[in-house]
Amino acid sequence: MTKVLLTGFEPFDGEEVNPSWEAVRSLEREEVEGVEIRVSCLPTVFGKSMVHLREAIHQSQPDVVIAVGQAGGRTAITPERVAINLEDARIPDNEGNQPVDQPVVKGGPVAYWSTLPIKRMVQTMREEGIPAAISHTAGTYVCNHLFYGLMHEINHSNRPLRGGFIHIPFAPEQAVMGDHPSMSLETVRRGLLLAVKACRHEQDLAVGMGTTS
Repeated sequence: MTKVLLTGFEPFDGEEVNPSWEAVRSLEREEVEGVEIRVSCLPTVFGKSMVHLREAIHQSQPDVVIAVGQAGGRTAITPERVAINLEDARIPDNEGNQPVDQPVVKGGPVAYWSTLPIKRMVQTMREEGIPAAISHTAGTYVCNHLFYGLMHEINHSNRPLRGGFIHIPFAPEQAVMGDHPSMSLETVRRGLLLAVKACRHEQDLAVGMGTTS
């Protein structure tokens, strides 16, 4: 049995909803063959988000951690390939912190790779008609902060643990007043469930999913 911890974020930047948490919490106790799912909501706050993630990992003792966040403007569910050691916030977080050109971990490596089977995730979602693609940037806000912090923890852990990050589009209610793409909560939910199922495989697919620019 593979135990998967899914995390989402609380709303931020004046929004009333964050689809990452709405989708993640709908999967709590979801029955998947060979997988046990646990969920946690994290604050959209530099530093504090990692404190809460560590607590959730300690409580659930997962084999896999999949952090999920909102990325306005994206048209697909996008597993992230790489986390970078940089905080450069365009807007303050939910406690007013706005770091500029700061490292996530002082003295840490420039970047960490995801250890999730991201290509298998994308292919599985596409086969079910769900828009999905690999992303090569998790931004420089709290999502990337958490992603890098998670991978730093994993790389310094004494127990086997795989992890990574997935960005999802806006929910329809967030896009109704602006010219932004969105994805229904049910589609996101289905996509995340397929991503969870893909994590039963430790080996990723050796297929080309890069970009030319």
